[in-house]
Amino acid sequence: MGNYFDRYKRFRVNGGFRVSPFINLPVYNTDLYVVFDKSKMRLDNLSYKYYSSPDYAWLILLANPQVGSLEYLIPDGERLRIPYPLDTALSRYDKEVNDYFEKVP
Repeated sequence: MGNYFDRYKRFRVNGGFRVSPFINLPVYNTDLYVVFDKSKMRLDNLSYKYYSSPDYAWLILLANPQVGSLEYLIPDGERLRIPYPLDTALSRYDKEVNDYFEKVP
């Protein structure tokens, strides 16, 4: 996927930003899994390996709320879900964001 994906487009309002909520990405049977090894892995590298772009580390982190929001705190041996394929994962993200805004005034 060569185009930039703006994950914040729905959160920009009148030159500012709305608070972005936690977005839950449902598990799909096409998702992949890796066992994290701190000495050999970074999320940007995993993003590049599976999505051909380092720009989607945030998507991998979002799919793994059990590890929190800081990559350096991911423990060795943690099983990480990689939402896959990328175009489907981004569509799922957009759907969850749209569903959130339909519920919020």
